[in-house]
Formats: sequence, structure tokens, C-alpha cells
Amino acid sequence: MSEVKRIATRVSYGQTLAELGAEHDDIFVLDADLAASTQTGIFKKVFPERHIDCGIAEANMMSMAAGIASTGKTVFASSFAMFAAGRAFEQVRNSIGYSKLNVKIGATHAGVSVGEDGASHQCIEDMALMRAIPGMVVISPADDIEARAAVRAAYEYEGPVYLRLGRLAVPIINDHEDYKFELGKGVVLREGKDITIIATGLCVKEAVEATEKLVADGVDVNLINIHTVKPIDEDLVVEAAKKTKKVVTVEEHTVIGGLGSAVCDVLCRKAPSQVLKIGIQDIFGESGPALELLKKYELDAEGIYKQVNAFLSE
Repeated sequence: MSEVKRIATRVSYGQTLAELGAEHDDIFVLDADLAASTQTGIFKKVFPERHIDCGIAEANMMSMAAGIASTGKTVFASSFAMFAAGRAFEQVRNSIGYSKLNVKIGATHAGVSVGEDGASHQCIEDMALMRAIPGMVVISPADDIEARAAVRAAYEYEGPVYLRLGRLAVPIINDHEDYKFELGKGVVLREGKDITIIATGLCVKEAVEATEKLVADGVDVNLINIHTVKPIDEDLVVEAAKKTKKVVTVEEHTVIGGLGSAVCDVLCRKAPSQVLKIGIQDIFGESGPALELLKKYELDAEGIYKQVNAFLSE
């Protein structure tokens, strides 16, 4: 059996930016001395006149992005999630969000899967921060195919977008002809009636594997991939909750303010349900191999399977 193809979504981001750059001359790409890591160097090599290295000055980069966007250009501003969402939050909020400018934030190296870089670089709060900014679209793609589609959708969308991308190479799971990416719309991966699992980002693949184990045990799982955390697909979430009564959310992010909170915000208003939020439980990450960290925080398939089983028995 051939090995499953794995690609980091940050690579998908860089490659798609270069493709878009060839198609649209209004695109400018900014980075903060991390072109190799964020993969914006791919764009820089082809279109050096439309790439600006802003140095290790992320807040300044966001202000520059806002200025360029105010002239009618589409700007992709890129850095690690910790710096793009954390260090530059004020500029993202006031210069980009408040002004509703056409800036797309390519935030790579999100979550604990950054690995050995440790807690200081493992941004697990970024979706919470970006969700709180009025009008900000938040996207967390699951694989290469979804990431490429998300970057293109971000370009087509008029307004600010936060793209959450990873360092770790992840398997491709959306390689089928009927796959369709649409902003604000979730993807049903499996219909079921016993319990709903809603996952985002790299956790989608782990949720798929956990679902296979649960189905083998006789549990009829309803599995959903939510790539757009904001605006979330409210109709799909409500429909699923009404059908299964129990809902599990899975994310490589703190359980405070991310996907789980977005789902609960919807359900408390429209379909009160039991919800289990699987994610980082109000603690910081730590240095270690990415896969070992996912296992430690029970974000791998076995950890998800274990937690869902416990939730089912309640």
C-alpha cells in the first residue's frame, strides 16, 4: 500500500498565493522576516515587486497591509499565528477590522503541532481573538485541497479574513470529485443519528479515524468538517444537534473561544444540547514532537475516541 500523501497547509498557502499572483496583478504579499517558514517566499521568487519583507515588526506589517489595501489592492499579510493574531492584535483590530479592509491574514504555525518551538510559539488562542473582531472571517482548513480552496475564497471575499494554517504535514482527505468549498458552509463527512462530531483543521483527519473506531463499535456517528469557524454554518449545526442530541467539538485550540464556543453560541440559542468540547483545556502547551503533543492533549484519534466514549456513557 502506498503511503498517504501529506502536505502542510502553510505550503498549500504559499503555492496558491503564487498561482493567484499570476492570475491577478492586484495582489501584494507581506511577511515579517519569515518568508521561508510561511512559504510566502514562493510568491516572492516569482513576483518580487509585489512582495514586501517588513522585518521582525508584525504590528508595523499589519499597518502597512492596511495602507496598501486602502488603495484598492488585495493584501496577504503573513507570519506565525502567535505574532499575526497575538503581537499585532491591536493593528489587526483597529487598522484592518474596524476599517473593513481587504486584508487576508495568513497565520501559519498555529496550535500545539508547532512542536518543539514550545508554549511561547504555540498559538492556541488565535481563533478566539479573531472571532471577537467584528466582521472578521475565520477559516481553519483541514488539508491541502481545502487550504488551496480557502486561499482562493479569501481572495474573492471582500473584507478581512484570517487563515489559520499549520506547520505539520497532514494527510489529504478531501481528494474526491464532489468536494466543494464554500465560505460559511460546513461539510458533512458522514451521516449518523447517535452523536455528532464537529471538527476543524488538522483535527478533522483525527476525527475521521476516531469515527471509524466508533462505528466499528456500533455507534452511528454524524461527522462534520467546519472549515469556516466564523461565520459558522448555523443551520447545519442546529440540524445535527436536533438529530443526535449530543455534540462533540474537536479543535487544536483552547476550548475557550474557538470552534467549541462558536458551536455552543449557536446551540444555546437555537437547539440546547449536551456539548463536549475537545481541545486544549485552559493550559499552555509545551515543547515536544508535534505528534506526541497531539497524543498528550488527546487530540489524536485514540484520544478523541476515548473522550467520545466517556461522553456517550454519561
